[in-house]
Amino acid sequence: MIELLDYDFMRRALIAAVFTGLAAPAIGTFLVQRRLALLGDGLGHVALTGVGLGLVANVAPILTAVVVAVLGAVLIELLRMYGRTSADVALAMLFYGGIAGGVLLTNLADESANSLNSYLFGAITTVSPSDLVLVGILGVVVVALSLGLSPQLFAVCQDEEHAKVSGVPVRAYSILIAVLAAVTITVAMRTVGLLLVSALMVVPVAASQQLTRSFRTTHLAAMVIGLLAALGGVVTSYQINTQPGPTIVMIALGVFGLATLVGAAARRVRARRRPAEIV
Repeated sequence: MIELLDYDFMRRALIAAVFTGLAAPAIGTFLVQRRLALLGDGLGHVALTGVGLGLVANVAPILTAVVVAVLGAVLIELLRMYGRTSADVALAMLFYGGIAGGVLLTNLADESANSLNSYLFGAITTVSPSDLVLVGILGVVVVALSLGLSPQLFAVCQDEEHAKVSGVPVRAYSILIAVLAAVTITVAMRTVGLLLVSALMVVPVAASQQLTRSFRTTHLAAMVIGLLAALGGVVTSYQINTQPGPTIVMIALGVFGLATLVGAAARRVRARRRPAEIV
């Protein structure tokens, strides 16, 4: 297994996996808390349009994907706040418009289906040094803000009305959550792909919820699970010759299944102890 570190592309892949594994659950915890787990899918499709723009304009696709995904995130939050369109309809429009625009622009750029698939399902072993720098910077920003502003973001996700009464700028923080989600999409674009990134934002959170009780513990545990799944997926894909993105997601799902069993057993043990403690 150590021999994989002899290759530059694998070292870059592992470093990218670290940033992705930490950043995706870091913001995904707030999306799950806010019941917007599918937002990652919608923004992933919007980011595909950004990728298409980058290919047409001969600009680094990760840069245009960031810009377009952030604009889409702000738009959906504004629609949710002020528009008459419900959140699920707005998400549906993002789904369809984003993927249609991405495919159309990719065709105009004369790119092959394989090129498009590398963004849809990830191609972590093709991460360039410049891509890695961008992924690193964006990943650090997402993790730092999600941890540093955790109390405020949690207040907005838990109860918007109470947060408003408490003087928290709910609209600003709501837009920030959406923007951080959009940035995370682009961070994970080369690792797990735009179609699978939502899984890495949600599944580690769901797994940690089976084992923890407090929000802070859930948040940190989800980041650890995401990190282990990302690194484990890259190493496993190298060993068995599979695509890293789907492998990462399958490992995360396996951890969720194990966490569900462990959590259920722990709850049964606690339930049996309670009557004895009362006596």
